[in-house]
Amino acid sequence: MAEKITPRLEDFSQWYQDVVVQARLADYSPVKGCMVIRPNGYSIWEQIQKDLDARIKATGARNAYFPMFIPESFIKKEAEHVEGFAPQLAVVTHAGGKKLEEALIVRPTSETIINSMFAKWVQSYRDLPLLINQWANVVRWEMRTRLFLRTTEFLWQEGHTCHATPEEAEEETQQMLKVYTDFAEETLAMPVIPGRKSESEKFAGALRTYSIEAMMQDKKALQAGTSHNLASNFAKAFDTKFLDKDGKQKLVHQTSWGVSTRLVGGVIMTHSDDKGLVLPPKLAGTHLVILPVLGKAANPAQILEKCDQLAAEIKGSNEARKLPYSISVLIDKDDTKQMGWKFHEYELLGIPLRMELGARDLEKGTIVLTRRDTGEKMFVPFAEVATKVATLLAEIQKGLLEKARAYRDQNTFKIDSYADFSQRIEKEGGFYVAPWCESRECEEKVKQETKATIRCLPLQSNYQPFEEGGACLVCQTKSKPRVRAIFARSY
Repeated sequence: MAEKITPRLEDFSQWYQDVVVQARLADYSPVKGCMVIRPNGYSIWEQIQKDLDARIKATGARNAYFPMFIPESFIKKEAEHVEGFAPQLAVVTHAGGKKLEEALIVRPTSETIINSMFAKWVQSYRDLPLLINQWANVVRWEMRTRLFLRTTEFLWQEGHTCHATPEEAEEETQQMLKVYTDFAEETLAMPVIPGRKSESEKFAGALRTYSIEAMMQDKKALQAGTSHNLASNFAKAFDTKFLDKDGKQKLVHQTSWGVSTRLVGGVIMTHSDDKGLVLPPKLAGTHLVILPVLGKAANPAQILEKCDQLAAEIKGSNEARKLPYSISVLIDKDDTKQMGWKFHEYELLGIPLRMELGARDLEKGTIVLTRRDTGEKMFVPFAEVATKVATLLAEIQKGLLEKARAYRDQNTFKIDSYADFSQRIEKEGGFYVAPWCESRECEEKVKQETKATIRCLPLQSNYQPFEEGGACLVCQTKSKPRVRAIFARSY
């Protein structure tokens, strides 16, 4: 029940855990650091999969599946890659009652195992581009875990592509960054900032890494997706070559890109409130719950019949057909629970709309409709219910994005004083946009002294609000080339 949820302002971390557990999205596993995704949570992941899978396929990629066990020698082939992942690797040394001749790594990511196959499949320029995606699980041995946000095992999609030229690889990397940006904003109603990662924050083995960064309600950043230009680094390690049109053998240029179940956590922290989960309609498994108010009504059968009729009209209306999903309606006919309990329950579960219909409503020819996001109640005539429900669902989807974007923008600041930044990041949180000289020393100083990191070097022009010539936030130098960076604490 919602009474068990800690208020956000009291303890945001505990609030998040309460929402996840009490809304029955996930639970703690007997295996330390792992989670059990419950049906309510998995339903959200299924909606994410369905929508994003269609977007990925629209780019020309096709789904495949690769083994979760990777020979240890594969991981070691790309030096930067193994160095970056070594602390997180889970290693299998025994199987079938015997010690293995070669240890197997439980998949932390699939660049190496997929490259071993690409080296076999790519022979000629005619085989390019090769665009592969897989939906899978991965294991990274995390020391500090949190449901959905960071767990030892999690679910994700990872795309891997091969191209003939570096320009094509960069185009693919940027294309997938846009796919993730559009998906986050259009489906998750989560505004994001696309940008390039700093050298120290990029993926191990990549030439360049791009990410989308979102602001949560506690003003921390969440990396919601990444797209990597791998250049020919893995191709060199696995000798992935092709015969080009000029008759010469050349290394392919590659990309990889992915999002994970941390998106579920991001949706929770972007939209939910002290009553529980708030879901964008595009992610909701149930869009409307109808509560027949029977009580001591003399005509309960008529009330239930009208509920069934309205549900059918809503699902079959012209307005409903215009939505990018089918409206799912639940009629709660359980007469063993009080109405107040049901109100709290469905608010906790985040169902976007709630409808009530009792004997008096039947006489008046109206229903009571309540929005989950704003709590607004309205009385709607029977004849207008189908149209109103479809209209409100579209408004809720749009409104959640606008609200989250306004919150992010209100808590994003341009700054030029390091002392001011250090104080404000501690007291206020938020995103801070400032010039940076691109030195690792300045980046590390920020990390060590403020616990903030450079989230990305934003690609959007509206996040570059400085006159040219601004000094680096940290060292105040004007002599080195400078870029615009977003500094924030993060998950």
